[in-house]
Amino acid sequence: MTLRLKILNATKWAGGITLFTGVMTFLFGIMSDSIPVIGIGIGTIVGAVMFFLMGMFFIATEEMVENTVKGIEITPNKNRNGLYLVK
Repeated sequence: MTLRLKILNATKWAGGITLFTGVMTFLFGIMSDSIPVIGIGIGTIVGAVMFFLMGMFFIATEEMVENTVKGIEITPNKNRNGLYLVK
């Protein structure tokens, strides 16, 4: 549990700092009327959101893998000619 909290905190801080940088870049581009800087700011904001979502995905995946029941072998049903049954 502590490892997931560490990953969550790292993701939160890195995403927050990147988001803050993107917002500041975007606002600077708006104030200076520079189209390329506005694009870089928007890209940085989207990158921060994607970074945060990927971190949340990794945490959720780790949680699901840890909580699944392991060791149950599932064998498919076969009919007489060797093809799988479709239900």
